[in-house]
Order: sequence, then structure tokens, then C-alpha cells
Amino acid sequence: MGTKIWVSHSLRYLTQRLQALEYQVCPMTVGRLLCDLDYSLQANCKRSTGDPHPDRDLQFRYIARVKRLFWKAGYPVICVDAKKRELIGNFKNSGRVWCREPEIVNAYDFRSDAVGIAIPYGIYDPLHNFGAVYVGTSAETGEFAVDAIGLWYEDGDRPTFPREDKLLILCDGGGSNGYRPRLWKRQLQVHLADRLGIGIMVRHFPTGTS
Repeated sequence: MGTKIWVSHSLRYLTQRLQALEYQVCPMTVGRLLCDLDYSLQANCKRSTGDPHPDRDLQFRYIARVKRLFWKAGYPVICVDAKKRELIGNFKNSGRVWCREPEIVNAYDFRSDAVGIAIPYGIYDPLHNFGAVYVGTSAETGEFAVDAIGLWYEDGDRPTFPREDKLLILCDGGGSNGYRPRLWKRQLQVHLADRLGIGIMVRHFPTGTS
């Protein structure tokens, strides 16, 4: 079976191919003809997710059922996720603000110009619609994720539940709280379940779920 080779169809390339077929054209003419045919420059579009797993919907239904059982019994349920790390320093931020003159920031986002790196870890309580973000400055590891959950659990200002000797954690399947990292599992057992004396159940959403 032959291998398909994708070639960048630039105006110069298309012109050379047409000239090889003895057409007398230039890149400007090729560009005009492409516009007449409703062609335009397009970037790749992330949309294809591959073939869906036959049990994908069943997994969502199972997680929803477990969540309802925890709530019915009075236990807490949280959704957790780490977000993209951000450089801390005099860097450009998206958005605009009312002011007389713009704030001057660095032209480039070089790591060497950063004071440090911030790693946000979000914890959301869907029953009370209450969220919290814990920011780390080291790395996105299972240890950091479990420390953030521990801080949330021991926070006296968060909404409470009738019973808190069990905890359901919902998360995606990758990153520091993925289903593969052993550090995440060990930290949950030693530094959360054993230390606090609670039972912990973790359920991972299917691939591609945030």
C-alpha cells in the first residue's frame, strides 16, 4: 500500500504544476481563479474526535448515578481539574481595561523573565455551585493535586454536607489526576484518606472530557 504525502498547495506550487502542464499562468492569476472558485486560505480546524467508544454514554450515565447516590446519602461530590500554567511577571494579558494610557509590558513571554510559574487547580462543588482555585508554584503533580483537595476539605468557609466521612472526586483521565499516575493514587490514600480518616471514591470521565 502506498503512502499518502501531503504537499503544501501554495500559489507558487500550483503555478509550477500548471506550467508543467503547459498552462501559461502566474501566481496572481492562480490566486484570482481560486477566489472565483470560492477557495480561501484556511487553517486546520480541530473537530474530528475519532470513532466514539460504544460505552461512552454508559460511562456518563454511571457517573451521574454514583453522583446522585452520594448526594442522596449526604456525602460531598467535587469536580477537579488543573489548568494551563501561567508565567508570573510583567507579561501581556488578554482583555482590555479603561485607562488613559496602556500599561507597558514585556514584548516577549520568555521564561527567563518570569518571577515564577503559577499552576491553577480548580475544585468545584456542583451541589452548592461553589468553586475554589488553589495556585501552586512548583509543578502539576499528583502531590500538588491532593494537597489542593486537602486544603478544600479542611476549609472552614466552604459549604458543608450532612456527612463528610466519604468523598466522591470526579476528574478527567489525564494530567496530575489521571487514571494512570501512581503518585496521584498513593497521595490520595496516604495524605488524604488515611490522614483525614475518610473513604474516597474517584471516577474518571471518558477521554476528551474536560
